[in-house]
Amino acid sequence: MKLNEHLRNHRTVFILLFILICLWGTALEAQVPSGGKKISDELLGLFFEDINYAADGGLYAEMVQNRSFEYDPTEQQGWNPFSFWEYMEPGYSYGRIGVETSDPVHENNPHYMVVDAEFIGNYEEHEGQSGVGIKNLGFDGMVVKAGDIYNFSVFLKQLSNAPVTLDISLQGTDGTVLAENKIQSTSKDWKKYTTNLVPSQSRDTTHLVILATTKGKFAMDVVSLFPEKTFKNRPNGLRLDMAQLLADMEPKFIRFPGGCLVHGDGLHNMYRWKNTIGPIEQRVEQRNIWGYHQTAGLGYFEYFQFCEDIGAKPVPVVPAGVSCQNSGGTWRIGGKGQQALPMDEMNEYIQEVLDLIEWANGPATSEWGSKRAAAGHPEPFNLEYVGIGNEDKMTPEFEERFTMLYQAVKQKHPEITVIGTVGPFLDGEDFEKGWEISNKLKLPMVDEHYYIEPDWYLGNQERYDTYDRKKAQVYLGEYASWGNKLYNAIAEAVHLTAIERNGDVVKMASYAPLLAKKGHTQWSTDMVFFDNTTLCPTPNFYVQKLFMKNSGDHYYENVVNFSKKDTTLAASTVMDSNTGDVILKMVNAGKAPKNMEVNLSKFKNRVSKATLTVLTGDPEAENTFDNPDNVVPVTEEYSVDKKFMYSAPAMSLSVIRIKTKT
Repeated sequence: MKLNEHLRNHRTVFILLFILICLWGTALEAQVPSGGKKISDELLGLFFEDINYAADGGLYAEMVQNRSFEYDPTEQQGWNPFSFWEYMEPGYSYGRIGVETSDPVHENNPHYMVVDAEFIGNYEEHEGQSGVGIKNLGFDGMVVKAGDIYNFSVFLKQLSNAPVTLDISLQGTDGTVLAENKIQSTSKDWKKYTTNLVPSQSRDTTHLVILATTKGKFAMDVVSLFPEKTFKNRPNGLRLDMAQLLADMEPKFIRFPGGCLVHGDGLHNMYRWKNTIGPIEQRVEQRNIWGYHQTAGLGYFEYFQFCEDIGAKPVPVVPAGVSCQNSGGTWRIGGKGQQALPMDEMNEYIQEVLDLIEWANGPATSEWGSKRAAAGHPEPFNLEYVGIGNEDKMTPEFEERFTMLYQAVKQKHPEITVIGTVGPFLDGEDFEKGWEISNKLKLPMVDEHYYIEPDWYLGNQERYDTYDRKKAQVYLGEYASWGNKLYNAIAEAVHLTAIERNGDVVKMASYAPLLAKKGHTQWSTDMVFFDNTTLCPTPNFYVQKLFMKNSGDHYYENVVNFSKKDTTLAASTVMDSNTGDVILKMVNAGKAPKNMEVNLSKFKNRVSKATLTVLTGDPEAENTFDNPDNVVPVTEEYSVDKKFMYSAPAMSLSVIRIKTKT
């Protein structure tokens, strides 16, 4: 009897809890005014591609360039395994160096340096360093800060009988020793050695010097120098200031590792995710399609980890079994064009894509989940999206291979949303054929791309208004307006208001490209320019950040009113149901201030105190390395009434964020 009473009491508690949860959910829904429509809550994110030295020498914090002696003349004219290294024999020492491949650390990393220190001069006699070794110039030098810790590592193999003592130092261009430590080779087999360097001075241009200070012969490979202060202090991590800049945007997702980089410059150059995981000495380095070297140090594990660290969903993109249609440089005579994997290799490649999903989401006990766990992440990454293909030429070979991949993923992993592709342009033959394939296969989402002049964005605000909501959703994976002036950014802001209005059919959108290093750009329009010391966000960046940080999940029409005939004006109104905030975005791409009427009547619980953020200035204004803050948004307190008139400044994006009572 007591047991029955006990069960009844527990049942009563569960029922009451269930009722309270239902009432709480109903109350939350009641806070969202009627008359709006649900839109994507992951609308705006980032697209990362290793273009413009965005990875090595950029976001990836490795300071040593050509750390594994794998640079090759096929990548750039004049490059070789010695590139960005200089031979040194100070103090009247002498010896020799060479690159060999007979017994590497790992078969995926075949080249290594051999140093033979035949004679070491007297340090005291020559009032400076004595030894035989090499100096690395870094990526346009190395920036160090006084008192910070820099983690050095190298693989060594002893080739002479006696151990060799190595002096590891950071030196200024004038030869000043800023930090110094010693290691000694002790093994006839490859062994990893580590030490720390703490500079006594800050310098913008520093070199890493490795000198044998005793006689002997040894091999070295995978020479690495990392600041200890990486993003989230992760080993093999990301440049702190740059990663934090991206994290502060609050993107909902990150697409990686690229666009054209993915399907590659020929089949041999396709980006294969398995080559980018595991210890860095086992990863496969290669030339990328943009004509320089990628170490794969920033690989799939690091991409997924960064997404998790900043709360963004990972959106990996894999090749669709074909290479880029521009392979071999088809814009030049003699280019090979799109190449397709032989059909007898497709089953193996399909399994490679399925293995990616298991690596990301499988338990630590599974074959590929165990590799993720071994890297330090036993929990799944909770992958939801996989892109297959990028801007591909819609050939029969592409369609056949894409179909095989899509059906295999759909059958094995119905929980994964596959994103297809509809070519590189906003219309045309590939676009039409891509949508035809999508409709035939009933794809859940397709990836549209377009780079176009800013005036197009002003005149085509209705692009997605008539898209069929019963067909695939759209991921606008790459877009920009060919320029980094304020006018370009404001034109893109106009487009983003239309994207929000159509957030029920446009699921995601990301500007491209993201990063570009000064002096190393292959693409003129980028979101953030940088060098080793300075980040230069563009006006385009600030538009993206304002939209990302002020996104919502419900859209409302006719809150902001103005003449629809004036294509220089645009606006959107969204509500974030998590916070209850109402966000108005008003864009004026004209040359004079213009009025917009605001009616907040449907938002009953609003408060009058709000914030106003405005990005405005001369339409020709840009941010430069000399003046990176030339165009930046300004935020102030602002009061709103149920109805009010807002005067939008010329060439501006205005964001008004309004709290509501809970």
